[in-house]
Amino acid sequence: MRAVARKETNTDTTHDVLVALRRIIRAIDLQSKRIAKSSGLTTPQVMVLQSIRDLGEVTTGRLSGAVSLSQATVTTILDRLEQRGLIERYRSDRDRRIVHAKLTAAGRKALKKAPPLLHEKFIEAFAGLSAKRQMEMIATLDDVAALLGGSDLDAAPILDVDAPAAGGNKAY
Repeated sequence: MRAVARKETNTDTTHDVLVALRRIIRAIDLQSKRIAKSSGLTTPQVMVLQSIRDLGEVTTGRLSGAVSLSQATVTTILDRLEQRGLIERYRSDRDRRIVHAKLTAAGRKALKKAPPLLHEKFIEAFAGLSAKRQMEMIATLDDVAALLGGSDLDAAPILDVDAPAAGGNKAY
């Protein structure tokens, strides 16, 4: 009889974990849709535009490091942003092999339309937790990732359901 009670409790707990995971996924999905609706951009595109704004005229390599995406992925994002007139790319006067990107007026306008990114809200809330609680959450989330088979997956610190894996070929 005790084994039955334990199984029901375990099932309830498993259910609660799956519901919590689904809420996280849903929050990320809804935020991605809000960003797309308000600005016409994906989360990675907004991150790249923000980084160009913050870093000034910048190379693809430096942008790649700033947004934690591969250079190939950033190049694809820059191609799309340039096609839409949100950035301009140009070659360095000193070294023609170096290409810089800069925001256009349309790029600055698009950024103003974009709502805050979900991970920005998370960073602020997470910073308000004690160091002990932060470490507990990291350990728990690492455990959840392992249970889902995602321990070895490469992931950028972007909360977006359509965020690319490094070097992926997804349309951004």
